[in-house]
Formats: sequence, structure tokens, C-alpha cells
Amino acid sequence: MQVKKLSIVIPAYNEGRTIHLILDKVKAVTLMNGIQKEVIIVNDFSKDNTEEAILSYQKANPDLPISYYKHEYNQGKGAALHTGIKKATGEYLIIQDADLEYDPQEYNLMLQPVLDGFADVVYGSRFTGGKPHRILFFWHTIGNKMLTFANNMFSNLNLTDMETCYKLFRTDMIQKIELKEKRFGFEPEVTQKISRIKGIRIYEVGISYYGRTYEEGKKIGMKDAFRALYCIIKYSLFG
Repeated sequence: MQVKKLSIVIPAYNEGRTIHLILDKVKAVTLMNGIQKEVIIVNDFSKDNTEEAILSYQKANPDLPISYYKHEYNQGKGAALHTGIKKATGEYLIIQDADLEYDPQEYNLMLQPVLDGFADVVYGSRFTGGKPHRILFFWHTIGNKMLTFANNMFSNLNLTDMETCYKLFRTDMIQKIELKEKRFGFEPEVTQKISRIKGIRIYEVGISYYGRTYEEGKKIGMKDAFRALYCIIKYSLFG
């Protein structure tokens, strides 16, 4: 499949202070093979000035194609991703958090297996490769690896990082999947469901990771880990 446009789906919740920084990084990326960018931002009913920051950036940067959508009440990251995925018009789409934990300069790393004709889906792993990784929480890392192990056991994949933000999908494939999880259950649900598509080609590449502490705005916690485990079992056994 020829890739003319990459849709970049950004869920945003209370990111008014930093969202212009990630948009600057997205704007600065030159995609290989002349691929164009489509930025889709979904504001999940933020309580801060996220909307004002986005609209101001959009007005000041007309050369970056930004489509802005907002929820009328808070539904969760997964719900914001559902909205963004439905609106995507690129041949492929990638998920980008609104914080600064992931580097948009690595979009080309994610695209390479697609452009080489090997992949339909590419996951960016924080646990492989020689890219820089911020050292943070031991138990958070153990939790990620346990969830990835459980996901692999039920899906028969051999991923190293199921919980990664950077997931690149062939748009027509992901848009056909009925996604239900509205919060952090999105990651295991989409992984379980995408793995069941006949003939799907899933690849993984090593990426960098500039993680945030909870004081710096990290949102995921222990209850989200238990929900993820529940979703792995639910969607592997009951579709």
C-alpha cells in the first residue's frame, strides 16, 4: 500500500501547559518519502486551558494541518482515541500522547517496516534497542512487563511492550475494529483484537522514552494495571 498521509492522533486532557511543545515537535518532523501529516487532537473535556492552547496554536501555525475535536464530558483516553481513529483519513495512523514522553522524530522508525512492505501494524518498544530511556519506577516497569507477558500468553504474540503509546496501524484495519474500552483498557483491548485479524503483520521497533513522574503529570496508576489485566482476559476469551 502506498502511504501518502500519516494521521497523528493526539488525545489531550489537561495538557494546556505543554501541548504546544509536542505540537512543535510534530511540526518539525519531516516524514520520509514525502508523506504528509494530518494531526487530529481530541480534547477529553479538559479542566484547564487546553482548548485555548490548541486553538491558539492552530491559528498561529496554518501550515500544520490540525483537526480539533472535543468531548462534552470526560470519557477517558480510550474514548478520545476512538474519536480520533474514526476521524483519521491517512492510510496509516499513529497514536501520540500530548505529553513529552515520546519523540515524534521517531515516526520514521515506525514507518520503515511499513514502507519496506513488511508491516500492517508497528509497536514502538521502550524495552528494546539502543535509544535513551529515562530511569524511573521499578514496580511500574515490572507491571508493564507482567501485563505484556499476560497479553502475549493469551494472544500468542511475542511483544516486549504492549503498553507503549507508540502504536502505528493501517487505518482501514483499525477502523473496522469495534473498540469499547474508554480509559486505559484501550491498550490490551486493541492488541488482543488486532492480533486476531487473519494474516495481520505486526512488527516492533525500539524507541526512546522520556518518562514523567507523577509530580510531572503521569496519570496511570495501579488500578489501571488491574483493569488492563481484566481486559486481556476479557477480550482474549470473549472477543
